[in-house]
Amino acid sequence: MSAAPDPELNREMLLPDPIDQFRIWFDDAVERSGLADPNAMCLSTLSPEGMPEGRIVLLKEVDPRGFVFYTNLESSKGRALAAHPRAGLTFHWDRLGRQVRVQGQVEAVTPQEADLYYSSRPRGSRLGAWASHQSRPLVDRETLEARIRELEARFPGEDIPRPPQWSGFRVLPERVEFWQGRTSRLHDRFVYRAGPNGGWTIERLNP
Repeated sequence: MSAAPDPELNREMLLPDPIDQFRIWFDDAVERSGLADPNAMCLSTLSPEGMPEGRIVLLKEVDPRGFVFYTNLESSKGRALAAHPRAGLTFHWDRLGRQVRVQGQVEAVTPQEADLYYSSRPRGSRLGAWASHQSRPLVDRETLEARIRELEARFPGEDIPRPPQWSGFRVLPERVEFWQGRTSRLHDRFVYRAGPNGGWTIERLNP
């Protein structure tokens, strides 16, 4: 039996807009990778002191403007983005041998967007957004669980308003790189760069 063909990526396969190309790869990751969280991505930021930081967060929406995620604005990533509103995103779908890297400016989502997404979350997640003083020191687990009990009494039904310190960000892509791994290690890499007057240029990179 012959070996399966080595996956490849060439210029003719790429769509003119990186968001459209990302959607194709993301749909593949959802349908074919078997990963529990194909929307997981590493969010890279600079702390207010200028130290690099990375953590895994979940992509919640991709639209023609960019890539959206939600968080506590007082968390380490929220403070980092307030100080340095630029970010990098890295998606890695190892079972497909693919990686996507995104770099760009960051903007806050609108209150209406944040409200709509917050209202779609399970009740426990909405209470957790109130209870967690994210990234701050915590004396013990019981302290956190006590806050949850207080909030369950405060909000006994499904009407749980969005906390003022909880919202989202949109990464506005300026550079997007698509990486297709190959068994030879001579991988295929293409980068999209935003033009000053709109549109994108596409260039192949050495592996």
